Amino acid sequence: MLKSSRIIKSLVIAAGVGMLFALNPAKAEDASATAAYKDIQATLGSVPDMFKTLPDVAVAGAWAEIKGVQLNPNTALDGKTKELMGLAVASQIPCQYCIYFHTEAAKLNGASDEEIKEAIAMAAIVRHWSTMLNGSQVDLAAFKKQTDDVFAAVKAKSQ
Repeated sequence: MLKSSRIIKSLVIAAGVGMLFALNPAKAEDASATAAYKDIQATLGSVPDMFKTLPDVAVAGAWAEIKGVQLNPNTALDGKTKELMGLAVASQIPCQYCIYFHTEAAKLNGASDEEIKEAIAMAAIVRHWSTMLNGSQVDLAAFKKQTDDVFAAVKAKSQ
């Protein structure tokens, strides 16, 4: 009886210590979410509800990804190109929220109505040919060889 009492006591102590360790990271995650919300507010002027759909543990990472790539003016792609790409992908997913957002963001970044239409048309063309090639089970190695041959011919003509 005494031995089982010590085992139970040890288990209770171990569980208590475990709970302390489990609670501390949650507080750190809450703090990083709070900091991210403050930065979102400062950057965008408000915190859109889309960020509030995330668990606190994911907010800082999601914001860092958006801020580091999409909103960063010092990347290889300019803002207009990134938003036109976002619109093209959104058109194919399809995501009505993303289509609206990326259309407006593309316009804000200087995209014309014609550029917006062209981005959507390119998405449709890629989707069409993806459907045809995959559905027809075209041999990938042969496709790559033919593509390389076409590009080599085009390059040779341009020189």
